[in-house]
Amino acid sequence: MFDLIPFRRRNDDPFGQMLKSFHDMVDTSFLSSFGSSMQPFRTDIREENGKYLVEAELPGFAKEDIDIQVQGNELVIRAKRNELVEQKDDDNRMIRQERRAGEFVRRFYVDHIDEEQIKARLENGVLKLDIPKRPGDEQTRRRIQID
Repeated sequence: MFDLIPFRRRNDDPFGQMLKSFHDMVDTSFLSSFGSSMQPFRTDIREENGKYLVEAELPGFAKEDIDIQVQGNELVIRAKRNELVEQKDDDNRMIRQERRAGEFVRRFYVDHIDEEQIKARLENGVLKLDIPKRPGDEQTRRRIQID
């Protein structure tokens, strides 16, 4: 009446299992030594009267490690990290030495800004940019009616 044939459970999806295995492999400690350098840093952008305010989270970076440039209509924020960790014993012999390097880059489209008046400061791991708009370049907004 009933054969002893194993059936797959309904929730077993071979492609889903393969994808889960891949994610498990990538999420292991193999890549944990790279930290968050595999992902871009978080950034908030607000527009206020006559300027843009940009806040970028860059914890652990010194201001010397951060490069900000405006290239045409593009704002580029670049942060580089080179770390060297040494551990020596009592006789000053090397026990362990590790190196880590990474680069974070974010690019944003900007237009009608006053490049000469941009101000930047780094406070508690947050880069804050004050980007004023060029006077006279205000664009008018017009609401379009839908027929």
